[in-house]
Amino acid sequence: MITRRMLLKGAGAAAALVGAGGCQTLAESGGISAQLTPAPARAPILGDIESGTPVWAYNGTVPGPTLRVKRGEELSVRLTNNLPQDTSIHWHGIRIDNAMDGVVGLTQDAVAPGQGFDYRFTCPDAGTYWYHSHNQSWEQVARGLYGVLIVEEETPPPVDREITLVIDDWRLDDAGAIHEASFGALHDWAHQGRVGNWVTVNGLPPGDIAVQAGERLRLRVVNAATARIFALKIEGHAAQVAALDGFAVDPYAPTNSVLVAPGQRVDYILDATGEPGGRYALLDDAYTDARPISFFAYSDAPPVRAQFDSLPSLGETRSPPAPDLSQALRADLAMEGGAMGGLGQAMMGGEMKGMRELAQAGRVWAMNGVAGDLDKPLVSTKRGRSVAIAMTNDTAWPHAMHLHGHHFTVLRIDGKPAPGAGKTWRDTHLMMPRERAEIAFVADNPGKWYFHCHMLGHQAGGMRTWIEVR
Repeated sequence: MITRRMLLKGAGAAAALVGAGGCQTLAESGGISAQLTPAPARAPILGDIESGTPVWAYNGTVPGPTLRVKRGEELSVRLTNNLPQDTSIHWHGIRIDNAMDGVVGLTQDAVAPGQGFDYRFTCPDAGTYWYHSHNQSWEQVARGLYGVLIVEEETPPPVDREITLVIDDWRLDDAGAIHEASFGALHDWAHQGRVGNWVTVNGLPPGDIAVQAGERLRLRVVNAATARIFALKIEGHAAQVAALDGFAVDPYAPTNSVLVAPGQRVDYILDATGEPGGRYALLDDAYTDARPISFFAYSDAPPVRAQFDSLPSLGETRSPPAPDLSQALRADLAMEGGAMGGLGQAMMGGEMKGMRELAQAGRVWAMNGVAGDLDKPLVSTKRGRSVAIAMTNDTAWPHAMHLHGHHFTVLRIDGKPAPGAGKTWRDTHLMMPRERAEIAFVADNPGKWYFHCHMLGHQAGGMRTWIEVR
């Protein structure tokens, strides 16, 4: 088991390094060229700076290097695969050219060990995004293959600093190494997924984030976990949500914790109203008791300002086009399967298979009665048409439904208007058990676009389909 001694050993290192970790910037603003090399490495996820834990990492760090460009600029990345497995990179949330989307078997071939691939694309939308492996991602992301991609506004909001927090969980064995024997475990896939037993922020154990009273901060939070949902709140502060999944929202102070599902991002504007010398927890209360995953540690210095101006908006972000619901192409998406799901049979390989055969093939989830086959799209439409998808989660488990190449608005949840309908844009929607939700978007990006659960074991176990824009 992970011991208190391991936690305390890492705490000192984390206090000094959280907020840095692997989140160094690889290249500054401007159209940039970068090299990303996934390879076995060691990372201090337990706080052991000297030896570290064996992981897979981009350029030797977890998270991988942060890439920064301004909106409308081009990003060119050379992937060189130094892993023992095939790989690829998906640029999560970017409305990208389809050939650059990184989905093995749908938009590109896998990149074999020792081989390379050149990604080149324009970043059209300002916001907080990320990149991660998209081949055998249920294992490769869990081993550490992810990083942050920030697309800056032409005029950034008036804040004193920004801080990026990449939150993740790891399943570790009694010795503190990654629990490799559980990769691909069907029991995990049929439940919530491969939830870990060790949380990190920026690749380090819970520690301190240094702040000064009176600062105004922009927090960029990314959930890089393969299955864990985080529910975040900041003790003693009224942090304002300013963006979700990259796109700006009208700033608001949530009354409850903010749910951040795998793949989702949230930007906060945080006014440092705490007392000099104070220490305030970033809490996660998604499951049982609230637990701190970091602390905002105030210096003893006097406040940099006595009062704050009105809250800035990130409204410079350009929203996607609004869907025309009167002319929308409509589709239904029924999610079935998993433990306690009652899935008796589903199509696989063009034939109806019973649950025993499905489980033997690792398929324990189905969409519209199809267990993970990708021979036909859920929707096929001409470019520019509005699409509305009515989703039903007829399972006992949550699902983070992620659409590639587009952002959508959530219109209704369980028959009632969704908060921010028509104004809030997401690339990932967290479907709760037995929930019904309707999403809509304009299919304005041509190509074959993956649509799947970002609990990555669920995706591998059959919860995947795609949308064709002709």
